[in-house]
Formats: sequence, C-alpha cells, structure tokens
Amino acid sequence: MKKNKNGKKKVIICSIILTLLVALICFLFVPLFKGLKFGLDLQGGFEIYYKAESIDGSKMNNEKLTATYKTLSKRIDSLGVSEPEIIIEGNDKIRVKLAGVKNPEEARTQLSTVATLSFRDTDNNLLMTSDVLKAGGAKISQDSAGNPAVLLTVKDKDKFYDVTSKVSQQSNNSIVIWLDYNPLRNSYEREKDKCGTSGSGCLSAATVSQGFASDVIIQGNFTQDEVSNLVDLINSGSLPSKLTEISSNTVGASFGDQTLKTTLIAGIVAIAAIIVILIVIYHFAGFISAISMMIYTFLVFLVFWLVGGVLTLPGIAALVLGIGMAVDSNVITFSRIREELLKGKSLPSAFREGSKSSFSAIIDSNITTIIVAIIMFMLGESSIKGFATMLIITVIVTMFTMVFLTRLLLKLFVKTDYFNDKVGLFISVNKNDIPDVSKNEEAKPNKFSKINFFKYKNTCVAISILIIVVGAVLIGTKGLNLGIDYKAGTEITIVSDEKLTEKALKNDLGELKLKSGEISFVDDEISIRINDALDGNEVKEVNTYFEEKYDAKVNIGVVSNIVQKELIKNAVLAVLIALIGIVVYVSIRFRFSYALGGVVALVHDVLIMFSLFAIFRFEVSSMFIAAVLAIIGYSINDTIVSFDRIRENLAKYDWKKVTKEKFVEICNLSIQETFTRTIYTTVTTLLPVIVLLVLGSKEIFTFNMAMLFGLVAGTYSSIFIATIIFMAIEKKNIGKSLKPKKVYKDDIEEKQIKGINC
Repeated sequence: MKKNKNGKKKVIICSIILTLLVALICFLFVPLFKGLKFGLDLQGGFEIYYKAESIDGSKMNNEKLTATYKTLSKRIDSLGVSEPEIIIEGNDKIRVKLAGVKNPEEARTQLSTVATLSFRDTDNNLLMTSDVLKAGGAKISQDSAGNPAVLLTVKDKDKFYDVTSKVSQQSNNSIVIWLDYNPLRNSYEREKDKCGTSGSGCLSAATVSQGFASDVIIQGNFTQDEVSNLVDLINSGSLPSKLTEISSNTVGASFGDQTLKTTLIAGIVAIAAIIVILIVIYHFAGFISAISMMIYTFLVFLVFWLVGGVLTLPGIAALVLGIGMAVDSNVITFSRIREELLKGKSLPSAFREGSKSSFSAIIDSNITTIIVAIIMFMLGESSIKGFATMLIITVIVTMFTMVFLTRLLLKLFVKTDYFNDKVGLFISVNKNDIPDVSKNEEAKPNKFSKINFFKYKNTCVAISILIIVVGAVLIGTKGLNLGIDYKAGTEITIVSDEKLTEKALKNDLGELKLKSGEISFVDDEISIRINDALDGNEVKEVNTYFEEKYDAKVNIGVVSNIVQKELIKNAVLAVLIALIGIVVYVSIRFRFSYALGGVVALVHDVLIMFSLFAIFRFEVSSMFIAAVLAIIGYSINDTIVSFDRIRENLAKYDWKKVTKEKFVEICNLSIQETFTRTIYTTVTTLLPVIVLLVLGSKEIFTFNMAMLFGLVAGTYSSIFIATIIFMAIEKKNIGKSLKPKKVYKDDIEEKQIKGINC
C-alpha cells in the first residue's frame, strides 16, 4: 500500500511538471506563430521568375549574376516590401518573391527596367554615361518654378566640365538626358516635343552656354510620384544583365488570407483527430505521445523561425504530413513495448527492450525520408523547396521529440512504478493476454497469426498490373491532365460572389483579345487555362478587368516554355535520383535483395499514382511531383519496418538449415507481427491528408489526392510487392553459406542516455 501511495505521489509530481511544460508551450506558441514570415500564397503578393542574359551578348557568369542580384535587392528596398526573397537558381535564373506587395505591376516595372542614364547631343551621339554621376546621388528636388524635379550629384566634375565646354561651343549646344536609350526606337528629333513627359525616354534637354562642373537638375512635366520613381530607378543602378520574364504568379491579399485560414483550420482538426486516436489506441502512452506532438509542432515552427524560413502552403502541408509520419515513430516504439509485455516481461523491462529494438527501424525510415527531402530541395522549384525545407525540419525534430522526448516522459512515469500493475491503462494491454512466465505459460498468438498474407499474392499483383496497364493506355491515348507547370501558359483563378457562366467568361476572354481557354468550375473557384504565356502588361489588364467587372479575387500564374522544360527535366531527375539514393542506402544497411524489393515497390507506387491520376483526370502539377517524392520517402519507411522485422527473425535461424517453406513462414510471421503497426501508422498519416482534402485549400488538392493514392499504394506494396520480390531473390540463396545480416551486431546501436533509455 505504501509503495502504491509513493507511486501516486510521483505520478502527481510528474503530471504537474508535464502540465507546466504544456502551459509554457501554449503561452509561447501564439507570439511565435505571429512572428513567422508568410509566403505570398498565404498573404498575397507577387512572384516573378527571370532568365538573365548578358547585355553585351557574352556568357553569363557568377559575377554578373551576383551583381544583378544586388541591384534587384536595392530596387526592392525602394518598394518598401518587408521580407522579400531573391533566389538565384542555376546559372542564369533569378526568382523574386514579394509577399504582401500592394502593386504588383509597379513592382514588375521597377524590377526589370534597365535604368541606364546617358547624356547625348541632339544628333543622339553619346557624350557621357552615368559613370560621371555619384552612385545613389539622385534626389528629389524642384525647378525654379517649384515643380518636381530630379537633382543629380556629379562625381567626375572634370569630365563633366570638359564635355559641357565643348557642347557650349557647338551650334546645337544642347545636352539631352536619356533613360534606357535604344537607337532602334529613340531619337531626339522624334521625341523632342514630348521630352520630359511621362512615357518618354527623353528626360530632359538643356541648352549649355558655358562649361560647368556643378550638379544637374532634370526638369520636365513630371508628377511627384514620377519623380520619386525616377530617383529610385537611378539610385538602384543599372542592371548588369537583361532580364526576361519567364513566369509569374500574382495572388490577391484576400485570396491568400482565406487560404491561410482554411488550411490552419484543417491542420488543427487533423491534429485534434490524431490526438484522439492515439489516446483511444494507446491510453496513457497515447496521451504522452499527444503531448510530444504538441511540443513537436512548436519546435518545428521555432526551428523554421530561427532559420528564417518563409511559411507557405506547401510548407503547412509538409508540417501536417510530418505530424502523421512523426507519430509513426511512437507507433513503432509502442508496438514493440506491447510485444515485450505480451511475452511476460515487466513494464520497466518491456519499456527498455521495446525502446531499444525499435530504434533501428526508426533511424532507417527517417534517414530515407531526409534523402528524398534533400533531393527535393536541390532539384525542386520554389514551392517544392519550401515543402522540402519543412520536411527536413520535421524529420530532425521528430528524432528529438517523438523518439527521445517521448521516451523521457514515459520513463518518468514508468519509474514511478504506479503503472506496473496497470499496463492496460498505461499502454492498452489486456492483463489476461500477458503470460505468467513463472508458470511456463507461453505467449498468446498474434491476432493476425492465422492470416497468410502471401496466399493471394498473385491476385494482388494482377490488380496492380491491371491499374497500371489501364493508366498507361489512357496516358498513351489521352495523355495526362498536365497543370500549368508542365504545359506552359497562363492560369487565371477567379473567386466572385456573382454567378458566372462559361458563356459569359468566353465573352470576357474575347473582349480581352485572348484565345478561348479551358474553363472549369470547382466549388466557388473558377479556373481559366490559356495556352499563351501573358506578359506583364497583359497580366495587369486581365487582373484589373475581372476585379472591376465582377469585384473578384484574382490569382494569375504564368509559366513559359523555358520553365516548363526545366520543371519536367528536374521532376524526372528528382524521382530517379531519389530511387538510386534509397537503393544505395538500403543496400548498405540491409542487403541488395532488400533494396531491390523496396525499389520495385516504390516504382509500383509511382506508377499507381500516375495511373490513377490518368484514370480520374486529376491535374499533374509540380505539387503532384512533390507528393510522388514524399511517397517514395514514406513508402520505404513502411517497407523498412517490415524488412527490419524479417531480418531480425531470420537472424534467429541457421541459414543453411532454413528450408524454402520455413523461409516463407518467417517472412509471413514478420508481416503478421508488424501489421498492427502498419494499420495504425497508415491511419494516423491518412487522417490529416483526408482532413486537408475535405477542409483544406483547393490549391493543395492535387497534392493531397496524390498523397491519398500513394499512401494506400505504399502500404499495400510494402507487404505484397517489396516482400514478394525480396523472397523471390533470397529463395535462391537458401541452403548456401550466405547468412542474413544480423540486426544488432553491425547495425546502428542505440546510444544509452541516462534517464531516457537506461
């Protein structure tokens, strides 16, 4: 009785500590979340993707690209945009993201204008370049009449004096100041009447009566805003390269705000549902796992904030997916603890052995996910990089919270001895199922012990082949429903309270002089697909038209053929490299036969995903490829857990004495032992995906649908494809001297940390 009272006292103390920890997390979470930087898809804004080319026709190099980067940075500063993103991609591409920008067209003009200032005579001959001026020396000023003007500070006064002296002695003694002079379209003779007016490259023409070395005033019929913009352009410097816009995306502020609210609600619902499931399945251990999940979510956001990450819609999708995958680590551990209890061990002993035996599978499954995430980051475009960054962070944080922290918290309660005779409350194990080893009672058979998972393997393989063949036929005849990312062109998304018809929208496209495109209605969103890639002026015109006519929220994405080809190439490379990386890793950690079985299963999953998208005509976009890569990382987790158990069970036998029948029996036993974990982890990972499908933003519908197909296919292939391939290869080695690799001898050993697992 006294021991029980002490146990209760310790449990109360541990519970108070846990409560304080949760309270601290809740207190810090809101200010942390508000302090995060949100991407343009969550707060509205403008993204533009440039191809940089050298002005003089020479090859682009890192020096020129870096100089262009710096110039763009200066220009963005003048726009007053907080937390802009300028990303150099490849050898000649620059992506600019301006979240929260109010005037996308002003930003587009400001960024791409060359802004080269030159001094010429009335015959258009070059007299001086902007080199004679002080860098950043342009200022807002006034002319003698008090009108807005630009004051230029002269740096090379000697050269300026020499040039003005010579001009003063000529019959046409005028100096013309040009912005972005182009000999093919600019001429003083043609533009002298509108020099100094808006829209003219001729900024000012001044008569020079004598040489002077003072500062220069550009005066004309400028407004205050035009003068301010001109000062910003001149001070930002001349672009060292020519920028060609190859894609863009404009998201209205209200559009992004609604997306953020919708996705957050879906995420909260998904997390709450997972918490309920964990507690129902694992009771107190599930409650501890739920606490760890809250800490996990907080730490993911904290790390993301510390590294200066920008939270985007794909990033939130990766976080919610990461929660489902993180729970898998606890499910593996809890399943092992249960198994040890059902062997008749005490709770402390079962906790210690279960934690140790689950470590190898957890490490392997998380490393394979990181491999895929790194490949995504290296080869993916902007939104994919955001997804990959969040995925890498979630995996790292998972290893800390869902492995070490969960064990630490559980260890605290196990050491109280309060749950020693309450294992049902602790981890939902029926005391009647625990054998009494002192009476030589044997462990009860696994609840799936009567199932022969390989009995219908031929039927399962036939179903997979049928789906893949049907998908291949449809892809060959109709092709995939390619999104704008892989088809090129323009996609206009409209949300309006007015009831719009396809006929009315086609008339609108006619008024805008656009070729009639593909129009689709999904709930309250209207999507218009146009094959042509609109330029900046056309995007502005379309955006203004729909906003004014229908009071609509408008989102316009443009992808050129250049970007399309690059995305397709990188998508194929990413998938291939991910498969190769996993083959190498699994071969090192297990054996090549395991790796081959795993990769065949992964290829199966990818083909199933493509086939189902072809059958149901869902759109294949860059987010679909992100889902494919995520499934490659996730599906191999499932396979590794099964392989880890097969390897462990095979290590108990002398390989020379194992018959083919016994080999199949061992493999089937391994699947039986891990099947409960497979079901639980599939449910906890599928749940957030289903919630995001039902409640989440339409912008990640493609991703979530692909994840749904992939998760089901991955679970199925881990049992019926990967294991079957592995068995087919290893059957040839039965009876030979080759022995399967031992589980713990050469494997990663769990580090013993006092207070956590020892």
